[in-house]
Amino acid sequence: MAFTKINSKMIEARVVPGQRLFSQRGAMLAYTGEVRFTPNITGGQGGVMSMIGRRVANEDTPLMTVEGQGTVMFGHGGHHVQVIDLTGDTLYVEADRLLAFEGSLQQSTMFMGSQGGVMGMVRGQVTGQGLFTTKLDGHGAVAVMAHGGVFELPITPNQPVHVDPQAYVAHRGQVQNKLSTALGWRDMIGRGSGEAFQLELSGHGTVYVQASEEKL
Repeated sequence: MAFTKINSKMIEARVVPGQRLFSQRGAMLAYTGEVRFTPNITGGQGGVMSMIGRRVANEDTPLMTVEGQGTVMFGHGGHHVQVIDLTGDTLYVEADRLLAFEGSLQQSTMFMGSQGGVMGMVRGQVTGQGLFTTKLDGHGAVAVMAHGGVFELPITPNQPVHVDPQAYVAHRGQVQNKLSTALGWRDMIGRGSGEAFQLELSGHGTVYVQASEEKL
């Protein structure tokens, strides 16, 4: 794995010749060795459509291509960092929660509405996040950011998981999602008033949830 956790809010990445990393712009804290940082306006390997998709969704998260030989320390905004190792599977993650990922992973932008009708549109209105999310496929490591740390919840065929959309960070596996409403749900648990939405994830996989409702 290219990433090693220094503490809960910083990671160290090994950069070797012939391999590249992508990171969120502004996430480099320090580095040693001969390392090059190049702005990547096309959003990693997603091409122009990835860039357009993010701009439409107000999720234009500029990336840097990191190449050369050395070590780089990454962190951003004092957020907690979680490293997820992909072994041939797929991770769906909010674009603004990506800290860094290995260039061996294939990146694309997905319209969240295709995973449950209006789910993406409603979640965009509720959380201020857009209709698009980033899809990463293959073998490699991904570092994601969250407020207050991340916990993992297993999703099994007999046990769907309900998540506050504002606490959702990412998910992996063969998972379907849909949005349901629960009138007064926030009132009952003391988080405000009005109609609340719950994101229901079913199937087989894992959902990553942050310990906060604060948007990055």
